[in-house]
Order: sequence, then C-alpha cells, then structure tokens
Amino acid sequence: MIKENLGKRELNRINNRKAIISAARDCFSEKGYDQVTVRDIIRRTGLASGTFYNYFEDKQSIFSALLSNYIERLGSHLDELRKSSESLESFIHSTYLAVFTAISEDPVVYQLAHKNNRVIRELFGESIIGTNIATLEKDIDDAIQKGVIPEIDSNLLSAAFFGIAYEIGLRVANTSMPDPVLAAKFATGLFMGGIKEITRTTLTPDSIS
Repeated sequence: MIKENLGKRELNRINNRKAIISAARDCFSEKGYDQVTVRDIIRRTGLASGTFYNYFEDKQSIFSALLSNYIERLGSHLDELRKSSESLESFIHSTYLAVFTAISEDPVVYQLAHKNNRVIRELFGESIIGTNIATLEKDIDDAIQKGVIPEIDSNLLSAAFFGIAYEIGLRVANTSMPDPVLAAKFATGLFMGGIKEITRTTLTPDSIS
C-alpha cells in the first residue's frame, strides 16, 4: 500500500510539473515573456497557487526550465550526430541537422527564444544556439591546423555559421511542416560554398602548391 501511494504521489508530481510547463509555454507564446505573470500561468493550469511554488520559484525559473529542456535535447542530437562526422563538411552538416531537428521538435520554445534573446543571455550568458555549439570556433581552428580548410578568420566563419543557423532555424520554427533534413542540407551547402568562394578569391597562385 505504501509503495502504491508513493507511486501515485510521484505520478501526481510529474503531471503537475508538466501542466505548469505546458501552461507557461502557452502563456509566453501568446503574450511574450515580459507580459506574463505567475498568476497568468497558475490560472491556466487550474492548480492552487501554492502548488506552483512547490515546483518553481518564479517566472524566470520556469522559463529557464523550458529552455533547458530544449538545450538538453539539442545536446543529445549533437552528441549522436557528430559521432559519424569524419570531415569538416559532415561535422557542419551534423551540427545544422541537430539544431534544426531540435527546433522542429519544439518550435514554440525557439520562437520564444528569438523574441526574448535578452532574457536568454541573462539566464545562460549565450544565445539558445550558442549554448551548445560554443566549441564550433575551436573545431574550425582545428580544421585549419589540419589543412582541411585554408586559413580563414575563424571568428568571422563562426559568426557566419551562427547567422545561418539562427535565421534558417527561425524559418523552421515558423513552418507548419518543417523539414530539418532539407534545411540542414541547404545550410551546409551555403556555408561550405562560402568557404570555397573565399578560398578561390583570397588564395594567391603562390600559395597553391
């Protein structure tokens, strides 16, 4: 009987937390982060106000939980897809695919992040994409050292990668039937084509063996 009661309490705890997160997602999506109050979220759940505070301290903590779920999912996709990356192009493709797949799984959170970039940086010190692919610049530097790509400014190259990921990610989030595979293929072709063009226009004949 005790084990059964404990099981019911745990299930109730899980369901309450899900209800609060779901209500918060809807409220943030409808009104925007700044306009939503804890009372709005509680009212949407139908739970007692005391129940909310059993799980979250304030509005910021629940917003952080929403974003953390996305970031964890993105990290999982990155770890899985990068295992098969044997070249810079496959690494870039797997990174884009991980980003766009995570966005397609929860487009509302990405839309919220796009509209509340200031809050994201206050919570995580980075953009929602940058939290998981902050190592990209190092990976590009490594590729340059290995001769996989020519000596290009890795800061500018990383900025280009983030810009493509951010804007195409927004299109994926705003599409009713997103195709992360197609988006990743397009983004990779655009990025790698840019590297080839920069190489063609900046390398001198003397630098080509």
